[in-house]
Amino acid sequence: MSVRQSLLAILDQGPCYGYQLRHEFDRRTGSTWPLNVGQIYNTLERLERDGLVARGAADQQGHVYWQITDAGSIAAAAWLTSPVHRVSGTRDEVAIKLAVAATLPGVDVAAVIQTQRDESRRQLQALKDASPDDSIQTPEALARSLVLDSMIFAAEAELHWLEHTEQRLASHPRHAMALELATERPKRGRPAKGADAQPDDQHEKVGSVHGRILG
Repeated sequence: MSVRQSLLAILDQGPCYGYQLRHEFDRRTGSTWPLNVGQIYNTLERLERDGLVARGAADQQGHVYWQITDAGSIAAAAWLTSPVHRVSGTRDEVAIKLAVAATLPGVDVAAVIQTQRDESRRQLQALKDASPDDSIQTPEALARSLVLDSMIFAAEAELHWLEHTEQRLASHPRHAMALELATERPKRGRPAKGADAQPDDQHEKVGSVHGRILG
């Protein structure tokens, strides 16, 4: 979800001040992605730095209006007409948690799945309860329903995936899935070359000290 591009697209409709931008963003997303004013202004300052918006003068109430530049209009149009590229790999916490749990000896993965299933069902019901009445035909209600529909489909897909995962794991004996800690020590970095090369143990010591400094 790109707050940066969304604010640009809104500013392409006309100059706005910070609180106004937050209100307009809420109207267009059904208040499903709350933004604080600090986040709005931080984003505006970065957009200004990149030459995509310009800061105007304050009005009598002290509101500073921001307006989009030509470069900003081009960027907003490019965002609206381009597909969203999903990143490769996953940072989905549920998927990572189950993958790790499935390989840990002594973990009751079935219980982990059931606990998550209960929570996913609760979230799904809450989303359905929050969905606006289809008879309400306002732009704000439509915007909210579009976002909530996406979240509902995602929750339903998660429940389907949990069932699929449970079935897959049931066909594999737990002892066959468990991974003990590897006895082979992984090598760090590129293979050492030349006279100045340090043995692996020395690399490990240097890395350990460096980690303690950074920590």
